Amino acid sequence: MTIPSQPYERRDLRTSPEIKSLIVRAAATAGVSLSAFLIASAQARAKQILAESETLMLSPCDWDAFFVALDNIDKPRPKLETAATDYLAWRNSTDAR
Repeated sequence: MTIPSQPYERRDLRTSPEIKSLIVRAAATAGVSLSAFLIASAQARAKQILAESETLMLSPCDWDAFFVALDNIDKPRPKLETAATDYLAWRNSTDAR
């Protein structure tokens, strides 16, 4: 017998008889176990939700503005440079204490 390298976790679900029947029928139609069906469905939905929340969608106008900003990234930023220098000086002074 092979022991899995990672233990599996168990989840108990409560649902109405109607929803259970629907899921059981769908799993049977797909030719997979109820567990396999639930895991695959939950995994697919989780990936979809994360992709939607982690993907940035821009209009053509916004893409143009984004690329213009990238093209101008090398311009001097004196206020930003001063702020960074001040921060590093402050941090070094608090680290020395």
